[in-house]
Amino acid sequence: MTDTTPPLVLVHGNPENAAVWGPLLAELGRVDAITLSPPGFGVPLPAAFDASVAGYRDWLIARLETFDRPVDLVGHDWGGAHVVQVAMTRPDLLNSWASDALGLYAPDYVWHRRAQVWQQEGVGEQSVEALFCGSLEERLSVIAELGMTGPTAVRVAAGFDGEMARAVLSLLRSAVQPVMADAGRDLAKAAQRPGLALLALEDHAAPSGTVAQHRAAAEAAGAEIAELAVGHWWPVQDPRPVAAALTAFWARTRPL
Repeated sequence: MTDTTPPLVLVHGNPENAAVWGPLLAELGRVDAITLSPPGFGVPLPAAFDASVAGYRDWLIARLETFDRPVDLVGHDWGGAHVVQVAMTRPDLLNSWASDALGLYAPDYVWHRRAQVWQQEGVGEQSVEALFCGSLEERLSVIAELGMTGPTAVRVAAGFDGEMARAVLSLLRSAVQPVMADAGRDLAKAAQRPGLALLALEDHAAPSGTVAQHRAAAEAAGAEIAELAVGHWWPVQDPRPVAAALTAFWARTRPL
């Protein structure tokens, strides 16, 4: 019998590397999954790479074009934003998509405090230098302040470097409003493929939007909504509810 299971592809966000997916993949039991790291985030940042909202969209599209069939695409944080961009522009590459960052595309989304710092010349450079370019002990302190602890946090902190700092500044400065709100006008195009909005109800810092913004954007994208009692770092700290939601979603979207 032919296996109809689509390839599973996961894209992480900022300030992360592919290590964040380990606990979720263990819960899913998907040893075949492919993790993609955006340039600058755990992998080298080529000098000529366009580290912008559009540049990362085009990077992800190019990677997905190498697959011989549509994939199940999952994104966390900025990775979730890249996933939505693909769903809006190249739905033919997807069997399904899931994102925890739909709120970024709400018309009234306001960037969180740290992002607003990164979007400013001078103070942004000072911020990323302090966050990403210190000793390992200092980087571990940063990741703990952000709310992630444990062995995976050590692997994530070890990936902080100057290339990530440059990528963060370039990406966030390309996303100054109304860039994200304007992109969100095309959310209805994402409805061409089954979508799942992963709504982390305990993400109190709400870097990707409020609960209301997530719900509104999900409805505009025609996506199912999974309201989950998890925080921002759910791939690491509490993957079980998300794994259950994804598994049930995929069971409904698997091709015949």
